[in-house]
Amino acid sequence: MAIAQLRPKEMTRLLDAVPALIGMPSKRIVVDYDTEADVLYVSFERPQKATDSELRDDGVMIRRRGKRIVGITVLEASKR
Repeated sequence: MAIAQLRPKEMTRLLDAVPALIGMPSKRIVVDYDTEADVLYVSFERPQKATDSELRDDGVMIRRRGKRIVGITVLEASKR
């Protein structure tokens, strides 16, 4: 959906997320959502090239390259 097609409620939700987005560890953020798998991918670097990953108890996978977080994967994203 193009930004021009956002409904007022969707625009409000997007704007509410702005403080969190600008506080991320990277100024370039790529977000992909797989509707069939209900998984949200957030990448702070492209390509991600993670060397390690950790699946937390809350269904969030942290992807790292060394000590640097390069992305997160959120399982069951629509239920959050």
